[in-house]
Amino acid sequence: MERGDYIVHIVDDEEPVRKSLAFMLTVSGFAARLHESATAFLAAAPTIRDGCLVTDLRMPDLSGVDLIRKLKDAGVNIPAIVITGHGDVPMAVEAMKAGALDFIEKPFEDEVLIAAIERAARELDRNAGGQDVHAILERLGQLSEREREVLSGVVAGHANKTIAYDLDISPRTVEVHRANVMAKMEARSLPELVRMALAAGFGLK
Repeated sequence: MERGDYIVHIVDDEEPVRKSLAFMLTVSGFAARLHESATAFLAAAPTIRDGCLVTDLRMPDLSGVDLIRKLKDAGVNIPAIVITGHGDVPMAVEAMKAGALDFIEKPFEDEVLIAAIERAARELDRNAGGQDVHAILERLGQLSEREREVLSGVVAGHANKTIAYDLDISPRTVEVHRANVMAKMEARSLPELVRMALAAGFGLK
């Protein structure tokens, strides 16, 4: 994949954000197309045959989650990356359950977004990030019952305090279990952990 041949569609209702992302991606060698709203992108989506989508989560017309769902309903198969604020992680997890490839928390380094776009360009498994599901299931099998309960809370997008309350343990204990889960699952980030869990069907209703 040559970066210059790969189109990144940016959907954000704030013009400065769109232009900033476009500049960064263009400097990095990608082709960027800007869309001022989710509705505008939906109108153009049927003619899009390649590339990926980078969308903000909170927008006035449609949320990033709603956009991904509508694209799926319309039969438009485009890898989607959601950009989210820290407090929007539960919604970002919902976006991944709806089919998003990844979510990235603000603020983020340019390299983080570029890496996610390159994953999309390689057409890796949309949920597992290309990892073997059998290997993920083996790692899940190494988790203790409590660690699985904590993972369930994480995949549901719950904060540590909420998980602690639900399990009647301290937030510090949740942090310890969460760190153990990350280590046993060999996950380098929260989005990667969520991708693995969803790929294995863990936490899906």
